[in-house]
Amino acid sequence: MVHYLHMRLDHVSYVASHDQISDVVQRIGAQLGTAFVDGGIHPRFGTRNFTASLLNGQYVEVVCPLDHPAAEATPWGKAVTKKANEGGGWLTWVFSTKDIAPIEAKFGRPATAGQRKRPDGSQLEWKQLGVIEIAEQPELPFFIQWLSSDHPSVDGKAHTEITKIEIAAKGELDDSWFKDDIHAALRDLDVSWVDPATVDGESGIVSIAFSNGAVIS
Repeated sequence: MVHYLHMRLDHVSYVASHDQISDVVQRIGAQLGTAFVDGGIHPRFGTRNFTASLLNGQYVEVVCPLDHPAAEATPWGKAVTKKANEGGGWLTWVFSTKDIAPIEAKFGRPATAGQRKRPDGSQLEWKQLGVIEIAEQPELPFFIQWLSSDHPSVDGKAHTEITKIEIAAKGELDDSWFKDDIHAALRDLDVSWVDPATVDGESGIVSIAFSNGAVIS
């Protein structure tokens, strides 16, 4: 199959509660050997994040829900809140593309505008699509098109990279319109698919391994 979308794995999202986000950021930062930076608040979604740079232009975000109406009124806010209430952990993986229009055409709806202001006042802007679907199928990624040039992977110093992602799913993205594009984007990455029955029946990211030997689950 010809791959038109030129996707790449952009970042992975880990959820913590608002009360625990500082501890989680410290713990994961120590495991990665990388300091997280304050990414700021997502006013549209009722969440905030901290990010840690990875090699290959990727990053890890730790995100938490805020006591804000948007956290209960938007798909992303709801997903983060639900995961936080369940104890936190890996929520999703995100693929970026330079043109989200073909993805919008498949979904039959427009992408949602996102933004966050860093503590230094600079603002990041993007469009995202597919968050609604991860509520029912946590193994699916969602998609993003960056509108800002200063990608979060440049915030801080990268010391390690993702080497393996273990995902629990009944099929290897069989329900995704973009299965082939995603697999093409992952050709240099080890992705292991496991039966949800082996992990308490839960679907989604089980663990992520990094080149420095860290495995975060």
